[in-house]
Amino acid sequence: MAAGFLSRERIVASPGWSRWLIPPAALSIHLAIGQAYAWSVFKPPLEKGLGISGVASALPFTLGIIMLGLSAALFGTKVDANGPRWAMAVSSACFVSGFLISGIGLYLGQYWLVVLGYGFVGGIGLGIGYISPVSTLIKWFPDRPGLSTGIAIMGFGGGALIASPLTSQLLGAFGATGSTPSVPGIGTTFIVMGLIYAVFMSVGWLLIRVPADGWSPTGWDPATAKQGVLISRGNVSAANAIKTPQFWLLWVVLCFNVTAGIGILEKAAPIFQDFFGGAAVAAAAASFVAILSLANSLGRILWSSTSDLLGRKNMYRFYLGVGALLYLTITLTTNASQPLFLVCCLFILSFYGAGFATVPAYLRDLFGTYQVGAIHGRLLTAWSTAGVLGPVIVNAIADAQKAAGVTGPSLYTLSFSIMIGLLVIAFVCNELIKPVDHRFHEPEQTGARAEGASA
Repeated sequence: MAAGFLSRERIVASPGWSRWLIPPAALSIHLAIGQAYAWSVFKPPLEKGLGISGVASALPFTLGIIMLGLSAALFGTKVDANGPRWAMAVSSACFVSGFLISGIGLYLGQYWLVVLGYGFVGGIGLGIGYISPVSTLIKWFPDRPGLSTGIAIMGFGGGALIASPLTSQLLGAFGATGSTPSVPGIGTTFIVMGLIYAVFMSVGWLLIRVPADGWSPTGWDPATAKQGVLISRGNVSAANAIKTPQFWLLWVVLCFNVTAGIGILEKAAPIFQDFFGGAAVAAAAASFVAILSLANSLGRILWSSTSDLLGRKNMYRFYLGVGALLYLTITLTTNASQPLFLVCCLFILSFYGAGFATVPAYLRDLFGTYQVGAIHGRLLTAWSTAGVLGPVIVNAIADAQKAAGVTGPSLYTLSFSIMIGLLVIAFVCNELIKPVDHRFHEPEQTGARAEGASA
């Protein structure tokens, strides 16, 4: 019975169903799993309450991001086969279970259960949830793929804007703040948040629908839509996609674009303090982090929507080329102008978010709609790689420079120069992307259902 309720056949939209109900369904999942960006709120009470190091308190988040990429790659084909309701329900179960296991672990004083729960089990929920609405959105919005995926993926970037104040209030309410936070209070916070997200995410898998075969938006002409844009004339399976040079070129593009953004995002407050110092620097640094999170979120909808007009390849030229120039500007001007530094960082983070939001439509352009969710899942291993690469580059070099007696902006000159080089490499890879050779295409009858839903 449950399998039937979750199956793709049960969620084929009836005539007259509004496609604009699909982005809110996707948002309910992405806003919830976007809580991962607010993990830092848990770090101080965990460190003080359990007496663990900063490295140890980061383990659940680090493992969660690794599992996001791995689970998206491993389960991507199953997500496409079983449909978005199944994927959203499984994501909800894993993500919520992660919070509950973590809460129980803290009641028992066993931190390894937090790593297992939030990092491993919850991380699987992150990966499946992240890719769950992608192919469905693209099929509902073949005329606006950048806009539709941008709306949903904006939710992941903006999830911290909800989760941060919610976590802070719950920690305060359960006595888990201050110099001696209550460990059971931290556990209660995890459990309450898990229950809240269980209700919130259920909206997504109850509301989601897939279009009927042959459906297309009123007045949309696929022949017109293909003009001037790098769009596949056929469908490519996930198994064949990873055999193409286009997939690996785009993997490098995404990996290095994310590396450049996450290098600043992960260490935003310390970077600001090292650049500008001053008495009020702590409060200003906190505001800097909040503004960067907003830029990350807004960039996902603004720039990905623009890609529907200018094309995905042109937008990545913009993200990577301008991003390299912005890093160069910061490197040359250092702390000469705080407003200029802020503007540069805002745009870099907006390009970071936009890279995530634009890539599903880029994949559609290259590989068609057949198994695009599975292909997207495999591509997200680039995110897992960048999630390690970016922070390691920035932190390791900064620590080495500090040990050598270097202070101020000079701590980051070398790491920012490396980011410029990575963005230039990614720019070249983007230029090398061409339409996929027809020998990788599926036979027309194999991809007929996918084409029927989007063309």
